[in-house]
Order: sequence, then structure tokens, then C-alpha cells
Amino acid sequence: MLFCVQAQAAPPKEIFWDDLIPKGHVQISNQDAAASHDGDQQNWVQPDLDAPVVKSLDGKQVSLPGFVVPLEGDSEVITEFLLVPYFGACIHVPPPPPNQIVHVKIKNGVPIDSLYDAITVTGTMKVATWKGDLAQTGYKMEAVGVAPFEL
Repeated sequence: MLFCVQAQAAPPKEIFWDDLIPKGHVQISNQDAAASHDGDQQNWVQPDLDAPVVKSLDGKQVSLPGFVVPLEGDSEVITEFLLVPYFGACIHVPPPPPNQIVHVKIKNGVPIDSLYDAITVTGTMKVATWKGDLAQTGYKMEAVGVAPFEL
């Protein structure tokens, strides 16, 4: 995986998926049901399309780890993707609620060698909805960098 990070004025705030859920909101999770792969059509519906978002994240420089679901690109680089909190979301299992998916665009693209590996995406977070064939998101990000996720 190639690193792609542009210089920034201030370091981005490191956030995690729980930070995308407003305090006090009881989040519906379909990750456990998704792991069962039981073939039940009910499991393939994206839950809680009106899930609330954290409006204070709008316009903030953040870094967020997650997994890639490619949307646009070529054989060399990906220019648009969904960032999701667990592997397989939106592809092999139902998508999580919109406030747990970030629609990411990165100018000039970035190579992603393995969709099994977690990455950290850095960029400007927008509180905005994006709708596609796979899912609806509650956030968008104009990414300036992608790096392997490290614990």
C-alpha cells in the first residue's frame, strides 16, 4: 500500500466510529446479524436511515480508521470509496446505519492493495448525505491522505 499524505497546517483529530454517533443516541447495530450470513433478506436492509450525525464534525480535519469498499477508480488507484467500520460491510453483509459510513473522495486516487487490511483516512469531514447502490452515508470526506492502520 502506498502512503499518500499532504502537508497540513494542524494535525488532524484522531476519531473512531463511536465519535460519529451523537452522545445519548442508542445505535442500532447490525454487525452481529451481518456476521451470520443466514441469507435472510431482512438482514440486507440498511437499518436506521435517519440515524443522527455529529454536526460538530462538519469541516473538521480528522483521521479515521476503517475498511474500504471501492466505488470508482481503475486498475491502479481508487478515487472514490466507502469507509466502513468492519470488513465486508456493504459487500458481503448489510451496510451499517448511515452514520457509520463515510463516502470518501481522494484527488488523484490512492492504490489499495488489499481490501482485507484496515487503513486510516485523513481529510476534511463533511456532515452530508450520499446515496448509492450499496448504501446511504451520513458523512463525506475529501481525503488528503491514506495510510495503513496501526494499533
